[in-house]
Amino acid sequence: MDTSDSSGRGPRGSIPLHKLRIPSAIESSNIEGGNAELEIAVAAAGPRRYSYEELAAATHDFAEEEKLGRGGFGSVYRGRLPVVPGGDVDGGGGQQVAIKFLSESSSQGRKEFEAEERIITRLRHRNLVQLLGWCDCPRGLMLVYELVPGGSLEKHIYDNQRLLTWSERYKIIIGLGSALRYLHQEWEQCVLHGDIKPSNIMVDSSYNTKLGDFGLARLVNHGERWKTTTAVQGTAGYIDPEFINTQRPSTESDVYSFSIVLLEIVCAKPPVVLHEDEPSFVLLRWVWSLYSQNAILNAVDERLRGVFRDERQMERVLVVRLWCAHPDLSERPSIARAMNVLQSYDARLPDLLPQMYKSKVSPPPREVAMGGEYDSVSTAITISGSNVPTSATTTATRSSGSFVG
Repeated sequence: MDTSDSSGRGPRGSIPLHKLRIPSAIESSNIEGGNAELEIAVAAAGPRRYSYEELAAATHDFAEEEKLGRGGFGSVYRGRLPVVPGGDVDGGGGQQVAIKFLSESSSQGRKEFEAEERIITRLRHRNLVQLLGWCDCPRGLMLVYELVPGGSLEKHIYDNQRLLTWSERYKIIIGLGSALRYLHQEWEQCVLHGDIKPSNIMVDSSYNTKLGDFGLARLVNHGERWKTTTAVQGTAGYIDPEFINTQRPSTESDVYSFSIVLLEIVCAKPPVVLHEDEPSFVLLRWVWSLYSQNAILNAVDERLRGVFRDERQMERVLVVRLWCAHPDLSERPSIARAMNVLQSYDARLPDLLPQMYKSKVSPPPREVAMGGEYDSVSTAITISGSNVPTSATTTATRSSGSFVG
């Protein structure tokens, strides 16, 4: 749900990573039925169908000043709708909502619309963004969500005006883990999210986590594996290299993405920063290098130095996160097991090899180490059919905003 529409700077011919999506996602064969069946299912689940006129009125005809951001397949607008049962009333006498406007001309936008709507309408959890309704009309496709006033996690991680305390970070971590545990193990089917990243995670005013954007999600029965997909889609820097190599989405791939987000929360550094004239900074390798030196606490956001720090808890979080990103997919824990170790001091921490990566580890650049602005760019990669690399290096960048896929 990336809302940045700015263009990052970088080497000639490069593309800002928040604009980069690895092409193709959910095969149309996984979308069953037509609009009539879809509307019946949505109505039964609770969210309602809105008319274009209702949503246009809610956003002052989709005024530019109401735009929250722009993503790969459309824009997101702030709107105010008449109060619905259970809705949050604002000072203006209505319910604040976020309206995701997808382009009807984009076939991928249509697939994401139907996939997200089919899945999220059936999910109910305090740590998931609530879908309130939808609109399918000749002018476009729209999804209506609760507006989470705190904005995206990404904004909070890199906010130099207001530093996230450790207790707030830990609360966000537990909320995200709870959402993923529900998706993987507690609902009637296993939901593979497929795009866990800070810009898809909302944080309310009390630092409760709300995971959203199910446009790349897949449903599988518990105990089953998803078949090999014809192509790979996700966000560079957060996508599991094993998913790229095997083209088989899995709970382990979600756990990998979860681990990268957790490292970013604790360290306040992006997954990867590319340099023209020196080695790139890779957050995961850097933290693993510190772990091998028995200095893993040096990875914690240095802005937290001098303030209250539960170092035992910090160390546990960092070690569990490395475990979740283990290079050997079979060694990664389930999200339930990871959460158990994360939340219980009685649970034994895993024994990890001190050096998982043999390549040279570069220190973070000064501007990133200080939690300041940075640019991170990369060239686009396309992975489809048999065109799969034997190894993959993924990268990511920071982008501001709150609610766009």
